[in-house]
Amino acid sequence: MVSPVADHYFEQDSKSSVPKCTKCAILASPVDVHSQIVKNVVRAKLAKRRHLVLTRAISPEYLDALMPPIVTSLFQPQVVTYNGGIANVKNWKISCYLEVMDGGVPCCNPHEAGRLHCLDLLNTCNDLFAIWYRQQQGGNKFKTSRYKADENGNPVVSRLMTFITRYTPAPDENALLKHIDGAGKVDGSVVVALPVDRWTASEDENSFEGHGGGLTFWDGVKQSGVPDEITYDTRSGDVAFIDKGVWHQANPITKGTRWALVIFYKVER
Repeated sequence: MVSPVADHYFEQDSKSSVPKCTKCAILASPVDVHSQIVKNVVRAKLAKRRHLVLTRAISPEYLDALMPPIVTSLFQPQVVTYNGGIANVKNWKISCYLEVMDGGVPCCNPHEAGRLHCLDLLNTCNDLFAIWYRQQQGGNKFKTSRYKADENGNPVVSRLMTFITRYTPAPDENALLKHIDGAGKVDGSVVVALPVDRWTASEDENSFEGHGGGLTFWDGVKQSGVPDEITYDTRSGDVAFIDKGVWHQANPITKGTRWALVIFYKVER
């Protein structure tokens, strides 16, 4: 069962730029989210798919409380250089990195205040990813001999890299086209759709409703042997679980801003 991970809302401490927490549930419904993972992984595996998107797994009300300090002060994007790849990303400047890989990849200055602000959400995602990974890799037949496991029989996971991305309609900022997370160096990833920014401008100005967005996956197999192309119109609180080596993209937007939290994971062996 999903543990009842931290209940939090946020209020400003006059002595700190990082808000304090008061009561609110992070998960929309812990028991329901767990059962949805178990049930929907079975369906996904029947379709030979290695990803899962859950609607409103994270409470949108919790995210509304988390978001204002992010959009007003904590989001400080770092410029990083990639090798381009099929997504043709070279100079990436729309993500704020909260945690980075050993050796300072992709940048050597992770945003510690942002990490602390989001820590309870990150730890909740750890629990969800571990449950999903166990189901994806066999459920009750999960081979704990191959992995380190916790007291509930779920794999022990660690975050390799964590970042918040803000997409805009500007060139090179509107999407992250077809790619594989971590170029095969990660065991899986989680993408959490964050709220539309209603704190630095009106919702109408920042909304991308009807102007793109969402996630597309190339996963599963059609009768022709070609992977299915599946698109999800993700909104605040939706969570995508992505297995290693699954092609996907953050779809372009032509208006507003779109925010997402992304975590790359390692499963401890």
